[in-house]
Amino acid sequence: MRLLPSRLGFAGALLLCASPALAAEAKIDAADTGFMILSTALVLMMTLPGLALFYAGMVRKKNVLATMAQSLMATALVSLLWFGIGYSLTFRGDGAGIGDVSALFLRDIGLNSISPLAKTIPELLFCVYQMTFAVITVALVGGATADRLKFSAFTLFAILWLFVVYIPTAHWVWGGGFLGALGVIDFAGGTVVHINAGVAGLVAALMVGKRMGYGKENLSPYDLSMAVVGLGLLWVGWFGFNGGSALAVGPRAVYAITATHLSACAGALVWSGLEWAQRGKPSVLGLISGAVAGLGTITPASGFVLPWHGAVIGVAAGVICFWASTVLKMKLRYDDSLDVFGVHGVGGVLGTLLAGVFATASVSAADGQPGISGLLEGNAHQLLVQGIGVVVVGVWCAVGTALVLKLVDVLIGLRANTDQEREGLDLALHGETLHA
Repeated sequence: MRLLPSRLGFAGALLLCASPALAAEAKIDAADTGFMILSTALVLMMTLPGLALFYAGMVRKKNVLATMAQSLMATALVSLLWFGIGYSLTFRGDGAGIGDVSALFLRDIGLNSISPLAKTIPELLFCVYQMTFAVITVALVGGATADRLKFSAFTLFAILWLFVVYIPTAHWVWGGGFLGALGVIDFAGGTVVHINAGVAGLVAALMVGKRMGYGKENLSPYDLSMAVVGLGLLWVGWFGFNGGSALAVGPRAVYAITATHLSACAGALVWSGLEWAQRGKPSVLGLISGAVAGLGTITPASGFVLPWHGAVIGVAAGVICFWASTVLKMKLRYDDSLDVFGVHGVGGVLGTLLAGVFATASVSAADGQPGISGLLEGNAHQLLVQGIGVVVVGVWCAVGTALVLKLVDVLIGLRANTDQEREGLDLALHGETLHA
């Protein structure tokens, strides 16, 4: 989801719609609508089956179905909550902190309604597209506590966290809130998706505690072939995630897709190369982890940078996220089962900052928006603004996540008991197991 530059602001977008002369220009375009329908399908595919397979392939056999169930639940639950009230709170109204309830249950969105943020596609399509971002963000968090978080706890957490953390920050950055007005740029979710998911994952891992046998038993992935297939679906889906955030067919979408692909390639090669040099063997797990690091890190910058910037950002992601998921994780001794913080959290921070370095005015102006420059084009202020965005979103997410988890723990408890964890969450919580 691209940000309208701060020079216009949300109020300016409303004026565009209010002006009869300019409102006439807001017309549904068939090509843009078709492109966004495809992008929406691709992003939904990232959660089901993409993330479900990616995560399930990296846990133990006895927890595969329980891990997949979290992606399923996130999709069903968040989708309904988004249509009921989430979309309205995020993208309606011009409040600095939160939206309003004018579109409660989409009551005023008709066949030809157009959002001021996406003036060439139906507002309902814009709503569905944004729904897919909320879905995958909630689902990502679950990877940090895989093998031990109760399904009931994840379900209640998803409801509360959506309203306490995701919706407010999405409004701040994309929906006309104070961070967007300040000038923070986030093309497709470095702050809203990846920092939120990563920081929430770290807080959850710390509060839920380590897996039984962590550091003592073999906790190797059950089936990395599943994870590779999941990565492939995520990689392709990311073209809709980042390319679709242009919200229209055009050069900017092409720039975003190209930078995304190059970043993923560079991240995979660098992570694998570092692992090869350090351990003597390049693992499949390292290749897929590096690719996801590259994909997540380029996300906030993808629609603001040149293709070669994407490759550079991917290299940085491979190095920094590898370090965070190995060295930093060992030093801090936290058990983030699937490295949600090391890959998404650290990658989101890095990518958001690098957007302030590499932002290129000609790219952001390719679809008619005012050009935004970064540090390399002499605008050091943009990097400062990006840093403010990182701190604000990170702190809010950490505090909000801790409060939500504490409430869930008080109400129903967070963690499966010892017997359930030993038996496996598939059988203990869902009454099902994989075939032998």
